[in-house]
Amino acid sequence: MDSQIRTRILVISDTHGGKVSYNHLGHFDVAVHSGDLTEGSYLAEFEQAIKTLKSIQAPLKLVIAGNHDFTLDTAIFKKKLASAIPPLGEADTAVKKQYGLFGEARALFESESAKAAGIRFLDEGVHDFVLKNGAKLSVFASPYTPGVDEWAFQYNPQAGHRWEIPKVDLAITHGPPQGVFDLAESRKRIGCPLLFAAIAKAQPKAHLFGHVHAGWGAKRVVWQEHLEQEPSHWSAINNDESVLIASLRNLRESKFDTPAGVEEKQERVRKLMQVGYCTAEVSSRTETARETVFVNAAVRGPSEHLQVPWCVELDLSKS
Repeated sequence: MDSQIRTRILVISDTHGGKVSYNHLGHFDVAVHSGDLTEGSYLAEFEQAIKTLKSIQAPLKLVIAGNHDFTLDTAIFKKKLASAIPPLGEADTAVKKQYGLFGEARALFESESAKAAGIRFLDEGVHDFVLKNGAKLSVFASPYTPGVDEWAFQYNPQAGHRWEIPKVDLAITHGPPQGVFDLAESRKRIGCPLLFAAIAKAQPKAHLFGHVHAGWGAKRVVWQEHLEQEPSHWSAINNDESVLIASLRNLRESKFDTPAGVEEKQERVRKLMQVGYCTAEVSSRTETARETVFVNAAVRGPSEHLQVPWCVELDLSKS
């Protein structure tokens, strides 16, 4: 077995252009932003997102787009301009000022200043890194989510998406897999079943995502020993051995809580606010382990005062 290096990853998602700094949280080996950097895809929001990323004490910061970040999806950006009444072009003064030219938002993440801060913008696919702590990290990244409206990086849920996820350490997607922290405020599950099947087959050490604001939380999933040809969240998870790490449900007080239950939640929240992030540990494991830690790191949502970043701790092979 290779030498293992304990690695700490700060995970955030769905900042939506908010002015926030994470410098006070201390040092991490890697930071991850799982998309929706902006609310309206304005250049000023992307600039703020980069400021937020720069505030994180980590030598490597991995970033993907989300459905709100439509100027990073040139085809959708063009479609939105064409559908305006009257139709607009990228050279329109107001468009240029607020959204920039085609490719201008992306260029912010590829500037020398961003690169010097360790920011790396990831397109869909597999990416490999050698970390400052001496570990090697393999990542599958994808901004795609199911949808039929004119948001960025979407695919028709009826047609599906081709999820080609190999054996990697981390999967970073904007949207959740079906059945895992994907329950929207409408009480409807909006995760992708094909993504779940691909994750179940690849079984990365951790799957990091956001998109569903009400789904903030983390869970250590143990997979069934034998999977169906098309695994689903109903059949692929060993629920007896899987463990919920935290969710909004076990932090928010409800009218059904006993006095002792309320006190327990208040103490849990107090400790969380003191630290500033919630920790999800990926247990030390061999190559035959059947575990994945799922993390919905949306920091905006119905209880955003509780929706702190996540720190994922895991062992990685030495480079």
